Amino acid sequence: MTEDTISGRRRWGVLLVLCGAIFLEGIDVAMLNVALPSIRAGLGLATGELQWVMSAYVLGYGGFMLLGGRAADLFGRRRMFVGWLAVFLLFSGLGGLATEGWMLIAARFVTGVAAAFMTPAGLSVITTGFPEGPERERALLVYSGTSAAGFSVGLVAGGLLASAGWRWVFFAPVVLAALILAGALALVPKAAKPVRAGRLDLAGGFLVTAAVVLLVLGVERAGHAGAGRTVATLGAGLALLGLFALVERRAPEPLVRLGILRGGALVRANAAGLLFSGAFFGFQFLVVLYLQEVRGWSTLQTSFAMMVVGIDAVLSPTVVPKLVARHGNGRLIFSGLLVAALAYGLFLPLGADWAYVAMLPGLVLLGLAFALVYGPLTIAATEGVAEQEQGLAGGLLYTSFQFGAALGLAGVTGVAAASEAALEGYRTALLVPFAAALVAAAVSLPGVRRARARRNVTQKLIEHVQ
Repeated sequence: MTEDTISGRRRWGVLLVLCGAIFLEGIDVAMLNVALPSIRAGLGLATGELQWVMSAYVLGYGGFMLLGGRAADLFGRRRMFVGWLAVFLLFSGLGGLATEGWMLIAARFVTGVAAAFMTPAGLSVITTGFPEGPERERALLVYSGTSAAGFSVGLVAGGLLASAGWRWVFFAPVVLAALILAGALALVPKAAKPVRAGRLDLAGGFLVTAAVVLLVLGVERAGHAGAGRTVATLGAGLALLGLFALVERRAPEPLVRLGILRGGALVRANAAGLLFSGAFFGFQFLVVLYLQEVRGWSTLQTSFAMMVVGIDAVLSPTVVPKLVARHGNGRLIFSGLLVAALAYGLFLPLGADWAYVAMLPGLVLLGLAFALVYGPLTIAATEGVAEQEQGLAGGLLYTSFQFGAALGLAGVTGVAAASEAALEGYRTALLVPFAAALVAAAVSLPGVRRARARRNVTQKLIEHVQ
């Protein structure tokens, strides 16, 4: 048996292991989110430096994701998944030993790099191990729902652990990662024949990572640096992206085969994913700081307040598959993005003494939006892609998610820092996720129209045959 042809009985055991890994990634991010004020107090970090505790992870994750996806295609999905899961385990624990801000930021960056190689490898095991169609779609929706469950559990676990000490937020995932690693070694099958050796496009990987770092740095500087420095930084990032495209066009084995970007559905899914992720990460960063630093809520109170967003963990594997079968991915993605925009819009008049009942509708709608968008985006971004490029497709999607997260965090931090009063800054910065969700909906709209056109053609063919 090869790693690409998993038997029916074994598929679901492998899916359990892979879901454990994406659960680990979700719980790791969520626990860190609610622990940020405790980390700030423990290490004496400024707001800009605190943002880099989050951004270092997403930069490592997003910057190296394309390299990770290509490595999975070339050198073996199991090998990349297991090896980098071990690195994730090690540096997650090292983050808890940090005594200076730069140490924690460095550990988070390497943890993000490990996730960048581990995650597309895991996703491509699913997309190659499950036959395309309803079975694969259900597996992907279960996978995305598990990620949401990790985020929800992480919010509560992060509050409990941070109450005991923020370092436990980094030590706890080590135990879970060790269990998943043992399961992966036992269940994820090895390749029956040697994996085709290939040349990894290291020049392309360096260029795209440097471009992401400069673009995020430029956005982060916009609120507190001179216009000249900001424009220069953003211009350098865009120039590196252009150079990356030139290198990829000439490389014998490019990191990204540019022809894959001709698929309209794939490009729309990635663009919508970037904007959706940026909106969500920017929003939750602001809300956590608002609840703990403006309202004075404890980490545990904040955790329980945000936990309702995790309703998508229930909806994704149960309700969403039926909606996908009935309405298609395009309609769900577009509807979910509009729901997300509504959720963020409800928070725009944020007050200094809002009761939780005033926040609850927006948080519930955000959980619903996540269910409608995240899983269907994963399906749309990998559907119809050749098996030998499934790692690349997964890498592109998760690069978009993490690049978006980094930009969203940098954007809201820059806008919030421009205001002298914290509440006024948070309220202004909430316009960023609101606008991003609306733009994402506009980007995804052509997919709805094309899906409707295809259905009309199919119906006419059926009527003609009858």
